[in-house]
Amino acid sequence: MNKLIGENVLMRIFIGEGDRYEHRPLYEALVELFRTEGFAGATVLRGLCGFGANRVFHSQRLLDLSADLPLIVEVVETREKIDAIMPRIDAMMGGGMITLEKATVIRYTPAPVR
Repeated sequence: MNKLIGENVLMRIFIGEGDRYEHRPLYEALVELFRTEGFAGATVLRGLCGFGANRVFHSQRLLDLSADLPLIVEVVETREKIDAIMPRIDAMMGGGMITLEKATVIRYTPAPVR
């Protein structure tokens, strides 16, 4: 199955660790949405520090384990699938930023279903 080989779209969703959607972490809700919609995969990356539009600096400190650290949810998929799901993503997010860029996939090998 090589459905993603070639030109696709990399979507990055920049949110905070404390962001919620329907009483659960937003990043978990987004990953679950992508999974149920048949996306090829999704990855959540946790940042060490950063700031957003409100200019509040967030960082990880040794004694501050409850910091609202920046997160990036990344997916690579076809433009059509991303365009189709974008209204649902917009409805889930209270803030943050989404970027889209072209991505050339040179290898896509799905893991066997277990």
